[in-house]
Amino acid sequence: MNGFVFAAAVMCVLVLWLVLRPLLSRRDAGAAPQADQLNLAVLRDQLRELEADREQGSIDAEAYTAARRDLEQRVAEDVHPAATPAVAGAVPVARWQAVALALVLIAGSGVLYATLGTPQALVAPGAAPAAAGQALDPHTSSEAEAMVAKLADRMAREPNDPNGWALLARSYSAMGRFVAASGAYQRLVALIADDAQILSDYADVLAMTQNQKLRGEPERLLARALAADPKNVKALILSGDAAFERTDLASAAVHWQAALANATPGSEFAQMARDNLAHIGAPVEGASAAPSPAAASSATAVSGRVELDPALRAQVADTDTVFIVAKAADGPRFPLAVLRKQVRELPLQFTLDDTMGMMPGVKLSQFPQLVVTARISKSGNAIAAPGDLESAPHAAKPGDAQIQLRISPK
Repeated sequence: MNGFVFAAAVMCVLVLWLVLRPLLSRRDAGAAPQADQLNLAVLRDQLRELEADREQGSIDAEAYTAARRDLEQRVAEDVHPAATPAVAGAVPVARWQAVALALVLIAGSGVLYATLGTPQALVAPGAAPAAAGQALDPHTSSEAEAMVAKLADRMAREPNDPNGWALLARSYSAMGRFVAASGAYQRLVALIADDAQILSDYADVLAMTQNQKLRGEPERLLARALAADPKNVKALILSGDAAFERTDLASAAVHWQAALANATPGSEFAQMARDNLAHIGAPVEGASAAPSPAAASSATAVSGRVELDPALRAQVADTDTVFIVAKAADGPRFPLAVLRKQVRELPLQFTLDDTMGMMPGVKLSQFPQLVVTARISKSGNAIAAPGDLESAPHAAKPGDAQIQLRISPK
């Protein structure tokens, strides 16, 4: 970059010198009026001396006439009075023209480069790859808003890309922008109409825009999801929640029991279904008893414990959000699974599995090496911000069940 700027500066100076030199050289013309004035003064002195000699009788009339004629001829040859005013006024005009032309040339060069050139090349070489590597990672990148905006712009140009809409919808959802997420899900459902997981995610986001109420369109989306896949765990959980909102406890229990029977043992959904059933005092029918440690160590999930260092407890509130995230150690930068909790629940046991992904068709269990972290966000926003507290990253692989994450001072 420095070499380019130096070369451009040298070329600008050279061009300005070549263009402006003729204008600036006009100042030499100012010497001509000064020479005329000097010659005229000398000739006037000689005329006065000639007049004095005639009055004193030093020369006769014939000599006086010849000498005066000679002086008048020299005035005509050496002095150009008509040219003097124009030349004198041209000097400042030429200078102003030079200044104006220099400014126009410099400004025009900058505008042309910004329009036709590549201003991005002035960025440090390592900056672009770093930004590209984190483009779709809303949990760690401070530039996530800009990256998601770029993705939204791309989807405006490529509206028939379902994977793009899915990623945009999940990114908006993770950022807490539920209205924008519901719009992206609407476009996605128009392209993929009968995917139970997409319909369930859409219903979940739409409920967030309705003060977390599932009545109305979210409930209709859940009915479509269960029609497409009667065993979809998220659709069953949310359908139970919708029945609970209507105070239909029998229907809620049926849905939660079915969710527990189909959920991965030890998963977040399994625990949620179990807690909901316990809340309404319904039996755990069709589901196994509490999962054993071996069952929790499913080959498609990772699980463990998150705790907060007591030294940091005074810095956080009970309602601050805790994000537990699994990403591929070598692969896509976006999270493979995300779990949202609150500080009041710490310490807590967690499970991340394939049902918690952000991208259709990309599952946690597809990657042999993972990185798991926990972070506390005061804003509740998935984008990392100053003041957030985070655990050290923990290397893991699908099936690990003893992950220990501790959020402690750095």
